[in-house]
Amino acid sequence: MTEIISSNASHAAERAAEALKKTGSVLMVPTETVYGLVCSWTDEQARSNVYAMKQRDAGKPFAAFVRNIAEAEKLCGKLLPAGAKRLAEKHMPGPLTLIVPDSHGGTFGFRIPDHPFITELLNRFCGPLASTSANLSGTPPALNVPDGLNGLASAPDMAVDGGPLPADSLASSIVLFSPDGSWKLLRAGAISEEAIRKVCS
Repeated sequence: MTEIISSNASHAAERAAEALKKTGSVLMVPTETVYGLVCSWTDEQARSNVYAMKQRDAGKPFAAFVRNIAEAEKLCGKLLPAGAKRLAEKHMPGPLTLIVPDSHGGTFGFRIPDHPFITELLNRFCGPLASTSANLSGTPPALNVPDGLNGLASAPDMAVDGGPLPADSLASSIVLFSPDGSWKLLRAGAISEEAIRKVCS
């Protein structure tokens, strides 16, 4: 059964960080875009649990919630492309997800959230989180806790209730950077293509 706590409750972020340290633990949390599911970046059991909750294709990677650009580059194993770094410096923290080349010849996606609870959670947990929206794959993202819980195939361990999000909330914009520095907007979201182009061009 999912434990539900308010994001405004005393020590809410501390309790959530402790919950994330348990192997396999998955939390539903509010963000500045939509409600999301998070778990420890390095917890393979928790990652599997998220895939099951969302009925998500196992080949589809998660983005990381990180505290800063330096943490993203450490996980990535290399420096961000110049355009990606300029974009991150301009629009992060915020509703932007960047997918960049990693040191293994693949890609790495990350976001620096701009939500007070998530910021405190990341600082309390002292590590990156695997993140994805709280909904079955292919369905609209949840804007409140009841819809999020009812829309999943199985229940997270804890849900942090930050109240209903605005009905016009948009998911993060997703920008993919290639090794040659070129970029492509994969998902239009809260940050417009025009705003992205101004920084990257």
